[in-house]
Amino acid sequence: MMSRPRFLPDPDKGESTFLGDLFRRETVGGGVMLLAALVAVVWANTPAADRYVAVQHAVIGPLDLEAWAADGALTIFFFVAGLELKRELVVGSLRRPADAAVPVAAALAGVATPALVYTVVNTLADGDLGGWAIPAATDIAFALAVMALVGRSLPDALRVFLLTLAVVDDLVVIAIIAVFYTSALHLLPLLLALLCLAAYAVLQRRRVSTALVYAPLAVACWWFMHESGVHATVAGVAMGLLTRVLPDPGETRSPAERLEHRFEPISAGLVVPFFAFLSAGVGVHLDRAFVTDPVVVGVVLGLVVGKPVGVLTGAWTVTRLTRAELNADLSWRDVFGVAVLAGVGFTVALLVAELSFGAEEAEAAKTAVLLGSLVSALLAALVLGRRSRARRTS
Repeated sequence: MMSRPRFLPDPDKGESTFLGDLFRRETVGGGVMLLAALVAVVWANTPAADRYVAVQHAVIGPLDLEAWAADGALTIFFFVAGLELKRELVVGSLRRPADAAVPVAAALAGVATPALVYTVVNTLADGDLGGWAIPAATDIAFALAVMALVGRSLPDALRVFLLTLAVVDDLVVIAIIAVFYTSALHLLPLLLALLCLAAYAVLQRRRVSTALVYAPLAVACWWFMHESGVHATVAGVAMGLLTRVLPDPGETRSPAERLEHRFEPISAGLVVPFFAFLSAGVGVHLDRAFVTDPVVVGVVLGLVVGKPVGVLTGAWTVTRLTRAELNADLSWRDVFGVAVLAGVGFTVALLVAELSFGAEEAEAAKTAVLLGSLVSALLAALVLGRRSRARRTS
């Protein structure tokens, strides 16, 4: 008996491997995210903008699509970030304090300086100080995509430096979100979320590997964290940090490696573009009121000026005051290019903009994030492209 054709059949092994490998490439993931954001911006500035708003606020279950993107989908992005950070802490570039000192110092100063720039601008101009954390975050996917595109001849150590900087940067901003953007704390759901995390840790220690146990536990943890008032993405990074990194004897890969390999293309090819599409669609009005808005000026200057100044200052200071030093393959010109690239604050910066303000001011802040990230990406492409050509010809 002939089998009936299936609607949307599962891809065969070769096809799924191809798609996964495709979306693991920084240039592809960053390109898809940029395309999704571009479609959203164009749509939001056409006569059909009301339809875009209707899509954003279409309710599915307990949340609308915009909330599902920010609170739900981004949890997967932060789970992958947590896995990556745990791996760096245990077996990667952060396991040796001497090797991690320079990028970690650069990351911390790169968070503090743009926040300070924003605060100074809005204090002097009597603006809204609530958005101080918006320019603090670096977008890992977008920044790595720019480097992969223009810096093919740059040393691998520079990518490691950027990756370490961005991962530490994200961890700090996640902590900021958890502490400063929790409007009301509900203790019972928070306790239940913590119990779910404890259960996850025990299952990892017991070497339980079935998704039939982890999937419902992860969903429950996410929902309780959401209901507690703490931003739900914190559940993602916490579960990532609790995942076992070291493989047991006989294991070819640890759970963290397997999960990162499985979820990275989902995050890059689906989750981040989904969030970008539903968050980046802002009406662009480059009038006098916009360019003189202290929030806009603070965000743009924080990303374009504060980020590179902070990253460079942090890296330079720690090399002067301690025995830490740059990797032998790097020069300070390379670090300058990465410092400029750190001003690309797309994904997490858009999230913080949503959490900081009401609808009207959030629109202006998001537009500023897009503008500042674009300027930073173009300047970084110019600097890193020149460094790459210089290394190629030397």
